[in-house]
Amino acid sequence: MTGAAPAVHGRAAMWAAMLIALALAGCALGAGIGSTGFEDVLHARSDPVAWRILWDIRLPRTLGAWLAGALLGLSGAIAQGLFRNPLADPYLLGSASGASMGVGLMLAFGGVSPLATQWLMHLGLTGAAFVGAAGAVLLTLVLARGVQHTLRLLLAGVIVGVVLGACNALLMLRYPPVMQTMQAFMLGSTAFIGWDSLGLMALVWLVCSLAAWSLSRVLDGLALGEETAVSLGLRLAPLRAILIAVLALAIGAAVAQTGIIAFVGLASPHLARSLVKTTHGRLTLLSSLMGGALLLAADLLARWIIAPQELPVGVLTALIGGVYLLWRMHAGSVHKDAG
Repeated sequence: MTGAAPAVHGRAAMWAAMLIALALAGCALGAGIGSTGFEDVLHARSDPVAWRILWDIRLPRTLGAWLAGALLGLSGAIAQGLFRNPLADPYLLGSASGASMGVGLMLAFGGVSPLATQWLMHLGLTGAAFVGAAGAVLLTLVLARGVQHTLRLLLAGVIVGVVLGACNALLMLRYPPVMQTMQAFMLGSTAFIGWDSLGLMALVWLVCSLAAWSLSRVLDGLALGEETAVSLGLRLAPLRAILIAVLALAIGAAVAQTGIIAFVGLASPHLARSLVKTTHGRLTLLSSLMGGALLLAADLLARWIIAPQELPVGVLTALIGGVYLLWRMHAGSVHKDAG
């Protein structure tokens, strides 16, 4: 038994190193995927236009896709540990619907002025999405009367998501010009990530990763049951509140920059657990690295399949994640029947 822990830690470190290597390879590949292919990479030093395409568009977008996926994977591991449910999605607290509502209100009542610069409009929509996501989580907490009851929290999150989704649909019917922008937001895209957004996401990812690591003992205790966690001396109410704050911050930062990206937060912890069974301290890190690899791979495919046009990355993640989860369900039922 004493030799099992070092072996598990070694496997976790090995998979973490492999996922980092995949991320580096994906980032290098992402620099060459576009309408002009690797020509911009080859002529970047001599051609100012090629350099701008590489430095201002492809590199921040590629790195941003990894960071957004890392935030989603991290939030998925936190959500599944917090709610003790492997099917828990990080959007369960209504953050996705809240972000969509924030963007819709910004477009409908803030107006889309042709005189506004692109960066100003992007900053406004980003802020509206983040505020909407955070507001939805706060509303869920109010309706659930705090964080003491997990089931009530889940039900409140579902209700908030449904109600805000309906309000968002009514808003689009009332103001048809916002529908196209809202559709792009809900399908998900990494095309508008710049260096400023990249720095913000990197900072949020670092803070949330450190917080998740320091609170991993809480998630380990919850996995044994609430009564066992209390017997271990864990103060569940304030610690749950901190975990939900970390979850909301990670989701808000990712959704504000990329829109609604489906299945990455749900599938990443499943993939990480299939690689190695470990504690939440390492699981959150592996899920984060897995989420970054998944979204980066999906973004590369979205840019390459029908180049020079591209597919919405959220559609690809939904297809890939859905197929994977269906396969896991089928494999689980096959193993159960065999047992």
